[in-house]
Amino acid sequence: MRHGDKINNLGRTASHRSALLSNLAIQLIANKRIVTTLAKAKALRTYVEPLITKAKENTTHQRRIVFSYLQDKEVITELFSTVAEKIAGRPGGYTRVIKLGKRQGDAAETAMIELVDFNEIYGKGKGEAK
Repeated sequence: MRHGDKINNLGRTASHRSALLSNLAIQLIANKRIVTTLAKAKALRTYVEPLITKAKENTTHQRRIVFSYLQDKEVITELFSTVAEKIAGRPGGYTRVIKLGKRQGDAAETAMIELVDFNEIYGKGKGEAK
């Protein structure tokens, strides 16, 4: 029985899953959007949003906590400088998952996950209204 088991294991061991999510989070922060499967995108959203929340408070302690998850100095610098100042006023919901359809080779559901504040297409309408 799987009562109360809410984590999606993604068909991997715990160490493999943590390495996968860490690598996906690094790529998401570096590139601002990535294309992956829908299940991985949903798992990544729950992994990366608390890290982005920690980046709002730029202290040595928060940097060390985030570094324990990501282990990439350039990405940590990017997260605590560029990303943190863009999301400073947002209370949550830093990522958006958009379904893209089925992949040609294996018919897996694909999705694009992106950082909300870095999308200029959706952000322009909000900026003009102000």
